[in-house]
Amino acid sequence: MSVTVTSIEGNRQWLDGGSMFGNVPRPVWEKWIAPDALGRIELACRAMLVNIGGRLVLCETGIGNFFDPAMADRYGVREKDHRLLASLAAAGVSPDDIEFVILSHLHFDHAGGLLPSFAEIQAGNKELLFRNARYVTGKAGFERACHPHARDRASFIPGLTSQLVATGRLTLVDSDTHPDVLPEFMSFRFTDGHTPGQMHTVVHGDSDKMVFAGDLVPGRAWVHVPVSMGYDRFPEMLINEKEDLYRKAVPERWWVFYTHDAQCAASRVEAVQDGSRAKIKPCDEQATLASFVL
Repeated sequence: MSVTVTSIEGNRQWLDGGSMFGNVPRPVWEKWIAPDALGRIELACRAMLVNIGGRLVLCETGIGNFFDPAMADRYGVREKDHRLLASLAAAGVSPDDIEFVILSHLHFDHAGGLLPSFAEIQAGNKELLFRNARYVTGKAGFERACHPHARDRASFIPGLTSQLVATGRLTLVDSDTHPDVLPEFMSFRFTDGHTPGQMHTVVHGDSDKMVFAGDLVPGRAWVHVPVSMGYDRFPEMLINEKEDLYRKAVPERWWVFYTHDAQCAASRVEAVQDGSRAKIKPCDEQATLASFVL
């Protein structure tokens, strides 16, 4: 069966580079991604559209445009429209065509695109988008969003979990088994280092596999095993989880989909010798994924 992946751009944001590269000194990370005058770096909030024999699955919804102007400025969201919807339209897809929306976790930069724009919310429209879709996320991650820790409470959208439940179209996944409601050719991996219960979609094609890396590996600059973010709840655990992913992704030559890389949608990863140790790095084989057949 044909399995096609398309990169869908959402609203972008500019966040503090020091926070995004928590354990990496600025003289190092600014060589990877140039900051602006305020020390912020540009980040995509990219979704992955999967077409499996005509059934459409959207992994993530990005940050959206639900913030009020002050909060949008704080998080560097500069576009005034809902870019995810515009990108879907450019790909010939209506939000009502989406059968499943899979959310790796419920931080606002991954789930905010479920909400209408700020202007629409002010006008009284608070209904979640993708009204024909079943929303799928991890059970542990959902519980975390319901009961966040003080350290990451600001990362969640107040009331979103109740809205998801109220739709009657929410499926919670609590293991790596395949939920009956989802099409075949998909499975899940779970990690806890960035946030408890993050769920990574793995798409299985005829000749290739692709994993939605989420905030385990936000972009190429974070592929290197020791690199973590200041936003990660358990950095040492996250590093172990990256190594575990690479034990499958490197020898099997998986594509790794990057939600936050401003320039690159996906790449393969490889092990290269760095002195006495093997170092994981992105391969030169990279993709913008306008349309990609696995």
